[in-house]
Amino acid sequence: MSYDQSYPFPQVFLVDESGRSQHSAQPPGLIPCWSFPPAQQRLRSREKSEGCMGIRPGVALIVLLLFLLVFAALGFEAYQIMNIQKELRQVKPETEVAAPQKQIGFYEPQISGEDKKDRAAAHVTGRIEVKHHPETLRWEPKTGQAFTSGGVAYRIEDGALQVNESGLYHIYSRVELIFGKCSSTSSFDHSVFVRRSGQSSPVRLMVAHRMGFCPQQRAHAFTTDSFLGSVQQLKKYDRVFVNVSHPQLLSQSHYGTFFGVYQI
Repeated sequence: MSYDQSYPFPQVFLVDESGRSQHSAQPPGLIPCWSFPPAQQRLRSREKSEGCMGIRPGVALIVLLLFLLVFAALGFEAYQIMNIQKELRQVKPETEVAAPQKQIGFYEPQISGEDKKDRAAAHVTGRIEVKHHPETLRWEPKTGQAFTSGGVAYRIEDGALQVNESGLYHIYSRVELIFGKCSSTSSFDHSVFVRRSGQSSPVRLMVAHRMGFCPQQRAHAFTTDSFLGSVQQLKKYDRVFVNVSHPQLLSQSHYGTFFGVYQI
């Protein structure tokens, strides 16, 4: 085998049994191979490829881009919030309330500065009579929930509610009767009428005739009632009354029998 004499080889010493070193006359049969760089050089090249703090440049670039996207999104949101606040400051508060449109078929009350206490209205409750029981009922104008206000007055002498202003009025009346011995023939009449100046006879506004309300068992007490209500056109100084055919059978409860009018 031939080899290049100019290539440097490390010296090889042979040691005999006596321990003395001798130069080898023959070059070694094996040629050492140093094809790989030293370990220290490989470590330096690896550190250069990994970059700063052991992070590769590609990964660091991706992380940097993500941070830039986050900050850009935060900045855009802050810009949008500032624009919204600016628009809200420029908007003037509306103090005027739009009036509702008029609807056909519905009553639209006229709002005025009058107090509710001055509105023409009255509500009177049943008056308990001990001896005298007239068919035209008398009322309590101040007991419990009873009241009179505005252009309606109660007339003590005849039990009428007098209106002092022409217009539309809602009139209502309820009576409660107790029949001690109720039978199939028991009945009663309940009516509301008005007296007007210049007219001799009263004008009936509402009337009810009740019968057949008793149960089949005879000689038993039974309570029944009647309610009337309607809207009427009344004139100034009209007097409204309530009649019952059996006033002696009226309930002693103030709230079972009542009568009222109010202007609409």
